[in-house]
Amino acid sequence: QGQLVESGGGLVQAGDSLRLSCTTSGRSFSSMGWFRQAPGKEREFVATIIWSGGYTAYADSVKGRFTISRDSAKNTLYLQMNTLKPEDTAVYYCAAHTRFGIRTSATSFEYWGQGTQVTVSS
Repeated sequence: QGQLVESGGGLVQAGDSLRLSCTTSGRSFSSMGWFRQAPGKEREFVATIIWSGGYTAYADSVKGRFTISRDSAKNTLYLQMNTLKPEDTAVYYCAAHTRFGIRTSATSFEYWGQGTQVTVSS
C-alpha cells in the first residue's frame, strides 16, 4: 500500500516563499500531484508531474509562481511556492496515481496524504 506524508506547511506573509515536501513509501506511482482546499471551497488541482519523464502541468492560478519537482532517489515530491498570495491559503494535499498520462482531476488520484496547512497573511 502506498503512503504519502506531507511536510513544510506554515504561516508566511504575502510575497514569501515556502516549499512543501511529500515523502512516499510502499509502492511506486506513475504520476503525483498537489491539490489544495480552502475553507468552504472544493478541492482544486495545483500541479502534477509524471514521475519517470518529469513532464509537468499547472493550474493557471499558480503558473509562473509554483514549481513541482521530484527526487527519485529520495522518493520525494516537492512544491516550491514563490510570491505567495493570501488566496493561496489552504490545506495542501499530496496525491498519486498509477494510471497513464497527465491527470488533473482529484478523482483520478488513488492515494492521498493527510494534508498540510499553508496560511498566507496580507
